[in-house]
Amino acid sequence: MQWYYIYTCLSLCMFVYTYIRVISFVFIRFFDVEKVLLPEIRSSAEVYGTLVDGPLKGLPISGVLGDQQAALVGQLCFNKGQAKNTYGTGCFLLYNTGADIVQSDSGLLTTVAYKLGKDSPTVYALEGSVAIAGAAIRWLRDNLAIINSSEESVSSPPCCSTICGLSTVTTKAHITRAALEAVCFQTREILDAMNKDSGIPLTSLQVDGGMTQNSLLMQLQADLVGIPVVRPSMPETTALGAAMAAGHCIGVWSLKPEDLTAITTDVFTPHITETDRDARFHCWNEAVKRSMHWETSANHSGISRTFYD
Repeated sequence: MQWYYIYTCLSLCMFVYTYIRVISFVFIRFFDVEKVLLPEIRSSAEVYGTLVDGPLKGLPISGVLGDQQAALVGQLCFNKGQAKNTYGTGCFLLYNTGADIVQSDSGLLTTVAYKLGKDSPTVYALEGSVAIAGAAIRWLRDNLAIINSSEESVSSPPCCSTICGLSTVTTKAHITRAALEAVCFQTREILDAMNKDSGIPLTSLQVDGGMTQNSLLMQLQADLVGIPVVRPSMPETTALGAAMAAGHCIGVWSLKPEDLTAITTDVFTPHITETDRDARFHCWNEAVKRSMHWETSANHSGISRTFYD
């Protein structure tokens, strides 16, 4: 039996220097791991083995990527300055920086995006995430019963969830829309950081994941980031990306730009002005400030209570 590992995952586990793609002996000593136990490192488009049983017996396993990197490939983000956002339980953004290894000053991760073949160039990316996206919609549905399904509709330890601006005319629809907007505002924060770190302003955003079936969310996202949001007709881009790498490896198809065909998409363009967009973002940041600095302490009776510092 043979074991292999891919750069896209191993670099995030700290066992490989992202910059030169070799084993990091510093981290091996830190984690007390014997180098002899580590698997051979391979690219995302090489034959790792073959299936030995079942109806697909003999089929080569020739495409292996991390899930977010696979979605980047499935979205055809092969050019420097392209990015995708996957909307699931959380949001996961990857921004293609090409052959450049960009050190983030904003807390983003620098990672290997993909390497589609042993002799192919390594492509890097900036990665950022939103902890709560679809999970917030499920909370509205399962805990508060505000909505019946997800189709209807800043990570800091001392930061609590808050709903600001409630009044006597607030309805379930207002709260649901606010939850969707929260996802979009957090996505904008990450994209702003990526634009700043890379120096290449994003001109459109590729999107995928279960939440993208909500067209209101997609329109809100386009409005709040100020660029077109592109939703492919094929929603399972993670699986598609792995399949593309596998087929490319064994010669079923080519991933050269001139050989790729356009995919069917829905494009959501911004409908609000830059002034309105910035004003909404300012209000969002003010609301975030009001959710911070909550701490838990014990009162005189020993009962835990929460207060605003």
